[in-house]
Amino acid sequence: MSQHVIVDSVTHRDLRVLDTASAALGDNVMAALATPHEFRALQACYPIVFRRDLASGQVSALALFGFENGENLYLEGDHWDAPCKPLAHAVQPFLIGRAEGADDQGQVHIDLDHPRVTHAGNAGVRLFDEDGRASPLLENAAQMLGDLDAAYRASGAFFAAIERYDLLEPFTLEVPLIDGSKHTLVGFLAINEDKARALDSAALGDLHRDGHLMPLFMALASVSQFGGLVARRNARISGA
Repeated sequence: MSQHVIVDSVTHRDLRVLDTASAALGDNVMAALATPHEFRALQACYPIVFRRDLASGQVSALALFGFENGENLYLEGDHWDAPCKPLAHAVQPFLIGRAEGADDQGQVHIDLDHPRVTHAGNAGVRLFDEDGRASPLLENAAQMLGDLDAAYRASGAFFAAIERYDLLEPFTLEVPLIDGSKHTLVGFLAINEDKARALDSAALGDLHRDGHLMPLFMALASVSQFGGLVARRNARISGA
């Protein structure tokens, strides 16, 4: 369940947000949505894959944290072992809303049912100070929401471009583990490197002009992070 409401300084004067990493706080997830604008930073930490919604046919991108639902191999107790997170995950429990009749007017909403939200004692960080001014946490959340909204709106053009040049392909990854077991990762799409290499000068010029070439290469580069993800899984198995 979720309960999305507009954040305001009267109703939520004493509301607090728990800002540590924890499975109990919703960090035990296999992946998070990623926008092309973030690929350059994310590719240094996570494999970036793509997924097609079967109902709408729309493509989205994901940063992978694990190989199965509920597995986050970057989560170590109360520590997230990576220097950055996808904005869509980092901004929780906040989300952007729209004022009725004002499509471009973004509002900061909060999910009151999110496990990070609390009224209890002094745990977490307040949204507002005693005078009703937004705390640095809330100001940062508003900035992240604005960045995420802009990046999400721009992402459709990137996905349309890689579809136009037929650069996506389904892939299956066999993950052999040190205990002799194997895990198979299926259901995702990746950039076809051979097709990307074969793009002619006109296509490359088109992608470069529209700012799509960099995120395309960053998605390709991120594939190297699968090795690190396997190493993290093996470390969990061995108890290292």
